[in-house]
Amino acid sequence: MAQIRLDKFISERTEYTRSRIKQLAASGDIKVGGKVIKKSDTKIDPENDSVEVCGEIIGKDKHRYILLNKPRDYVCSTNDNDGKNVLELVPPELRTKGLFPAGRLDKDSLGALLITDDGELAHRMLSPKSHIPKIYIVQLARPFEDKYVDIFKNELQLSNGETCMPANVKSVENSEYQAFIELYEGKYHQVKRMFAAVGNHVDVLMRLSLGSLVLPEKLAIGECMELLHKDVENLFAEREFNAFLSSFSGFFSANLINI
Repeated sequence: MAQIRLDKFISERTEYTRSRIKQLAASGDIKVGGKVIKKSDTKIDPENDSVEVCGEIIGKDKHRYILLNKPRDYVCSTNDNDGKNVLELVPPELRTKGLFPAGRLDKDSLGALLITDDGELAHRMLSPKSHIPKIYIVQLARPFEDKYVDIFKNELQLSNGETCMPANVKSVENSEYQAFIELYEGKYHQVKRMFAAVGNHVDVLMRLSLGSLVLPEKLAIGECMELLHKDVENLFAEREFNAFLSSFSGFFSANLINI
């Protein structure tokens, strides 16, 4: 692979500016292959050279993909004026320039949210042509009714006249107030509006999956993890609704009412 400048490599993968990288190099805080490099315009092999800045190894991938278990009261925005921002939850070692939430969860909703600096992937992911299924678990104010299954499969009409694409819904085993729902679109407050249309109310909403990318149980609310490229491709892999439910351990269901 063609060599590139050290400062370009670092600036594309971190929040450091070119001027700051030059300062760090001059002070001996940058190493390539374990050796201190004092000139930031030094050419390196981005595939094979190990780059270290202030003791932190810089990953080779140009783009970063982060899965956040979003807590309540944080907005999916890049604007600090909108209130507490999901980007605040990304630890310093995972931050790069241009990070943004790919897709949205309401301020009071929880669960799987992808944060990235890859605009092309986000466009592909959010395009209506992709039809990436998203599975949620909800805590309802009133008991789940079996009639919801057929109503949701038949293009439910919302209160404002909008029609929803067919959606899968199923009650959570041993919990009459909880349900799973799978959507292939993302209208404003859609899950809440769908249950409101059948006379129920969503008290808690948590997203469990995006495509075949599933929120790990070990990822606590408010925590995030970096994804590998093979994990990111799971966004576009098919996963059958009932197959997902059969592998669901019940961890999130048991904890949902206490969130």
